[in-house]
Amino acid sequence: QVQLVESGGGLVQAGGSLRLSCAASGSISSIDNMGWYRQAPGKERERVASITRGGITNYADSVKGRFTISRDNAKNTVYLQMNSLNPEDTGVYFCRAARGFNGYWGQGTQVTVSS
Repeated sequence: QVQLVESGGGLVQAGGSLRLSCAASGSISSIDNMGWYRQAPGKERERVASITRGGITNYADSVKGRFTISRDNAKNTVYLQMNSLNPEDTGVYFCRAARGFNGYWGQGTQVTVSS
């Protein structure tokens, strides 16, 4: 099992920035893929960004140019830097780790963007 703990969410004005953190219970260097997902009320969970073990990143079209996913292997932590936030970015953000065919989720952290 992999335990993931997200932090860094909060309330921010439109145009502002937040940095989310996802701390893993073990080495993230052995995880095939880590990603950030979000879920707005009444909507399905969607992938926002991901980073592979080799450092390849992918982003949803809606956040390209605004969000950056990164990792710090020494701290076993993955980050999501979110800039130029807008109200459509509001939701609960979840961290996910995948190793092989196994996936693990964090508890989520709330991000609210006011207009």
